[in-house]
Amino acid sequence: MNKSALIVLDMQPVLLPDDPLFVERVGQAIAQAHRRSIPVLYVVVGFRPGAPEMTLRTRQRYGHLNAAEFQQIAPALAPQPGELTVVKRRASAFTGSDLEVVLRTAGIQHLILAGYATSGAVLSTVREAADKDYQLTVLADGCLDPDPEVHQVLTQKIFPRQAVVCTVADWKETPH
Repeated sequence: MNKSALIVLDMQPVLLPDDPLFVERVGQAIAQAHRRSIPVLYVVVGFRPGAPEMTLRTRQRYGHLNAAEFQQIAPALAPQPGELTVVKRRASAFTGSDLEVVLRTAGIQHLILAGYATSGAVLSTVREAADKDYQLTVLADGCLDPDPEVHQVLTQKIFPRQAVVCTVADWKETPH
């Protein structure tokens, strides 16, 4: 059996829309991973002091934010002691981060993805993880996008080409 990890993407309050049900579902996925002894890895987008990674467009979007506050995870989903938070520099969880080193060292072959936004971090991570030959599961209702139609197209038509797509409740019933 492939060793799995739940990857929680961009659950930073400064990025999230006000949707307590979405946060609750991601919390349910995290709790399920804990019950099943599946490691949970948190991935946040972040920048070094002075933000040398930011383009002009990125600065216009995020430049006003305090770097330390920007990287905080929603309190309802806070990592438990010993759980890793990986800092990425772009949309994909792999870009500019040490995520792949952490996964390969732990023997992780199967990624379960949840987070915000479906058309951003989730899409970019699915595409890159598939190219890196990871087995993938996307928790459709554990992901959210500002555009519900885009979310639906991605989770129903695009992601199934490279991942198993299920709900948080359905994932609880699967062997991974």
